Amino acid sequence: MKDILLITPPFTQLNTPYPATMYLKGFLNTKRISSFQTDLGIEVILALFSKNKLQEVFELAFKNNTIISENAQQIYALRNTYIATINAVIKFLQGKNQTFARQICSENFLPKASRFNEIDDLEWAFGAMGTQDQAKHLATLYLEDLSDFIIECIDENFGFSRYAEQLGRSANSFNELYESLLLKPTFIDEITLNILDDKLQEIQPKLVCFSVPFPGNLYSAFRCAQFIKTNYPNIKIAMGGGFPNTELRSLTDNRVFDFFDFITLDDGELPIEILFSNVVNPSIENPDFNMFKRTFLRLNNEVFYNNSSIKNDYKQAEIGTPDYSDLLLDQYISVIEIANPMHSLWSDGRWNKLTMAHGCYWGKCTFCDISLDYIKIYEPITAKLLVDRMEQIIAQTGETGFHFVDEAAPPALMRALAIEIIKRRLTVTWWTNIRFEKSFTNDLCLLLKASGCIAVSGGLEVASDRLLQLIQKGVTVEQVAKVTKSFTDSGIMVHAYLMYGFPTQTIQETIDSLEMVRQCFELGIIKSGFWHQFALTAHSSIGINYENYNIIPDLEEISFANNDIQFTDKTGINHAKFSEGLKKSIFNFMHGIGFNLPLQEWFPFKIPKTSIKNDFISSSLENQGFEICKPTSKIIWLGGAPLIIPFSKTKKGKTWQMLQLTFFSETERYEISVPENYGKWLIESLKKLSVYNNESITFSQLKVNFETDFENFELFWYSKPIDTLRKHGLLVL
Repeated sequence: MKDILLITPPFTQLNTPYPATMYLKGFLNTKRISSFQTDLGIEVILALFSKNKLQEVFELAFKNNTIISENAQQIYALRNTYIATINAVIKFLQGKNQTFARQICSENFLPKASRFNEIDDLEWAFGAMGTQDQAKHLATLYLEDLSDFIIECIDENFGFSRYAEQLGRSANSFNELYESLLLKPTFIDEITLNILDDKLQEIQPKLVCFSVPFPGNLYSAFRCAQFIKTNYPNIKIAMGGGFPNTELRSLTDNRVFDFFDFITLDDGELPIEILFSNVVNPSIENPDFNMFKRTFLRLNNEVFYNNSSIKNDYKQAEIGTPDYSDLLLDQYISVIEIANPMHSLWSDGRWNKLTMAHGCYWGKCTFCDISLDYIKIYEPITAKLLVDRMEQIIAQTGETGFHFVDEAAPPALMRALAIEIIKRRLTVTWWTNIRFEKSFTNDLCLLLKASGCIAVSGGLEVASDRLLQLIQKGVTVEQVAKVTKSFTDSGIMVHAYLMYGFPTQTIQETIDSLEMVRQCFELGIIKSGFWHQFALTAHSSIGINYENYNIIPDLEEISFANNDIQFTDKTGINHAKFSEGLKKSIFNFMHGIGFNLPLQEWFPFKIPKTSIKNDFISSSLENQGFEICKPTSKIIWLGGAPLIIPFSKTKKGKTWQMLQLTFFSETERYEISVPENYGKWLIESLKKLSVYNNESITFSQLKVNFETDFENFELFWYSKPIDTLRKHGLLVL
């Protein structure tokens, strides 16, 4: 028995749990409030894609006479093979029985339908995969065939990472969702509700809290809440998460509260604590009685927003370590869907989720929801506390991979995090989202790589300096190119978020953006990318000040969801027609082909020639300039102690003593030779500069120390021996 049941409704990701409930459970632990969490999505998927349920799927499809298309007929004809293989395939995708990969990769083992039709092209796209990855990819196609069958014959709303998404996306009115909830539960609903019922009987909660991150979770959250209201009327029900935070701020339809008792906005820690005090142990003596934090409820048959509590939200250092207990961590499924390196990180492997800083340190991008707390309230935590939490999560989950889910990870904190990870000799793998700002120097990228960073993603967006300025991105295309090269040279993969159709964007700028992207991929400084069309949101600067951006919004009456806004672009350009060509081109660029094709080749209609010089990016990279170390720069040595060999050097009858210093990295050995007195000073200095020491030494302090015994530090610092060390772990940060 637990006081609170935290639920992520179907569906989010197959390979890892969405982090919201772990964050909340970690906080509730600090308050000694008992809770249990469940990811209904993975449990429903595992139930559906099992031998028994698949048998029911085929029987129901036959009974309902819905097997119409040739593809569905083919899958139905092979039903016995699907039923016989499904449990083994799921087990393999869970990371168990890895020898099964060879069987999957054999020619005639898995049944095949339409998803396998272009397998030759897909094998080309993925390149030469190892047996495990190839088997994951084939097993993913197998599951997608079954998904196609379910969508066609059983439930048109099904999707691996979303369910009935259209009912939650831009649903200004509650009517469509409400009417769907009056219908008989679907086959997928019944699976979900049976699992939910078991949880409720086992946990016996007094308060059930649904975290709804996306539109594709909304319908299931309401269906589950409806079930609880009908069968467990004494249980109170709340909803929070990304969807209500962005979409339900203008809620007025009181029918929503036939399903939920409370809907909370923004950071959930304090609102859920106050809900607990009001619902689980209410008393008139309680100073928080009927005083809530950012909470909608129904009062006198009207929607009432109660924000009367005077308590302040908790600082990030106070909310505890995310708690992964209760979740079925060994049962998540790794899949390889499409030929995009960054997307494979999302879907393949299980990642622990953490946040370096609440909000965004930049907070200016005009297309972003910068008016909302999750963006505008910026609060980092210390690197020491962050790594403490990493170690606690590793001890709990046994997993050493981390996805930092920041809006944009701050470079200074990333530096401190990397140093703390290396100091503790912690072996981890991590990736995050960033801004491509000039703080990411070659040396900082090398430090991040040494700490286990494998990938970053960031917004190149429209790849046009005029539009980047209009977005208030704070970067230029040239700067982005330099930063991405620094990451790539260090061995960190770069994924670029790309945008088209931004207000006032011309056709010429769209084509010029594509040319910029083509050059970046051709030079290898970006390895992965994805184009998406601009979407106008109600809480962005553009949504609030739309008259400044040459667009006419279609403003509807809001009683339910309010985020995405339809609009008319005064330029009259149909930006959507560029979608297929942009995505087709980047698909080819990611695999190293198509660079020499005219941009016209990607589009079935006439486009203007690019106005960008074909060497714009390469010229930008050559324009690096001579690096001058700032006096306040911190100097760190990542390498170890050298082997020391004294020797004599004679020239023009003069002999002096030298030291040969031989260093070893994980992949190579390298040598430098310096005069003996300089060498002794350098050896001692490298000990002090070692990342494993607690001393923080700046360039100016190092200069003062050198010039205590010698002259002209700059002459020594910019010499060939030091340049060699700079290339192998002597970092200026």
